[in-house]
Amino acid sequence: MSERLRVLKTYKLFVGGKFPRSESGRVYEVTDADGNWLANAPLASRKDARDAVVAARKAFPGWSGATAYNRGQILYRVAEMMQDRREQFPREEVDAAIDRWVWYAGWSDKVAQIAGAANPVAGPYFNLSTPEPTGVVAVLAPQRSPLLGLVSVLAPVIVTGNTAVVVAAEADPLPALSLAEVLATSDVPPGVVNILSGRTPELARPLAAHQDVNAVDLTGAGADPELATELEASAAETLKRVRRPTATELNGQHAEEDWAADPGTGRLLAFLETKTVWHPMGT
Repeated sequence: MSERLRVLKTYKLFVGGKFPRSESGRVYEVTDADGNWLANAPLASRKDARDAVVAARKAFPGWSGATAYNRGQILYRVAEMMQDRREQFPREEVDAAIDRWVWYAGWSDKVAQIAGAANPVAGPYFNLSTPEPTGVVAVLAPQRSPLLGLVSVLAPVIVTGNTAVVVAAEADPLPALSLAEVLATSDVPPGVVNILSGRTPELARPLAAHQDVNAVDLTGAGADPELATELEASAAETLKRVRRPTATELNGQHAEEDWAADPGTGRLLAFLETKTVWHPMGT
């Protein structure tokens, strides 16, 4: 009996809760460290990036209007679903990635306590500052940690009420595309997370310039200082919030953050705006 041929999976994009093919119809081969062909990944286009922004914007009112407790429960559900599918993911990162979802889920109804305040004023008024989500965030996923790094940059964006357009790690997009299958079978509403794979510069440039994107996380551009600087300048033209790569990511040595370290609250606060309200006492 002849040896059967291996069936290689062709992944799709994740946009608006659905799995469309790339608008261009293009795919590219994903290989392992030894050059073995693992699967085909969609090569997303500028049009796919624009479609993802539309989906993220449509989902934003409902997601940002949900209670913080509800968002935390949904992130916890993502962790449960990833646990059931853990064999799809890199063994060296999957447990830490599941724990990272749970960690951020726990912050959902607590971040307002560290980012908000009751401000003292000279008058008979209450003056309250509260954090609110920025809006649609374009996230360039880390290139060297395609699962744990991805979860570490995505979870804080959505747990605080933002919606996301994610550009997966170019050389290893399969963990991100597999995560899309987890999100589709969890309770995350369609459009809250949209995942694109392809050439990072090709997708990052239209996202950084898009007028309906409110913020950009440049982590995945950190190994290319010229690209990171170009994207930051483009984002500035539409007054986007920008989270820059770390200093080590900009030194040209392809270094990244230590994703296994305690993440702290920096990323939780990076894409929040502060709303301050005055209210007269006794009314």
